[in-house]
Amino acid sequence: MSVKYGHEMKLYWCAAGIGGTPTWSLSNRVRNLKLTPDPVTVDASTRGGGAWKQTAVAMHDATVDFDLPWDAEDETLQALKAAYFGRTTIGVAVMDGAIDEEGSEGLWMDAAVVKFERDEPLEGEVTVAVSLKPGVSENAPEWKVIAGS
Repeated sequence: MSVKYGHEMKLYWCAAGIGGTPTWSLSNRVRNLKLTPDPVTVDASTRGGGAWKQTAVAMHDATVDFDLPWDAEDETLQALKAAYFGRTTIGVAVMDGAIDEEGSEGLWMDAAVVKFERDEPLEGEVTVAVSLKPGVSENAPEWKVIAGS
């Protein structure tokens, strides 16, 4: 069994989205990424539940949060900024390895940039905190495992 470390993980983006055959760009400048799958639950209690409240997962949700150093020439920053201010989606793949490596897996989605918060500390590096959530798209988010060729 092998343990993965944060620096081995990959964040890819594609301005055109995840439909068709995406042309992925790797973002090497991302820091402290957190992928949070979050089920949307509903009360599914019945009289046959033995007096226990029952829950069903109705839908899935996810949030991807990360920090990025502010660099006006960084293509990832520019693509995220364009999606945020343009209120459009951006294709992302949050992977545990290279996107073309057999067995790598992660969440693919056309994402809405729901937070683009610039932090300007007096004695530190300027960064932007980004949050992504599934956006309106003809392509549903999916957990993808890269198959062998």
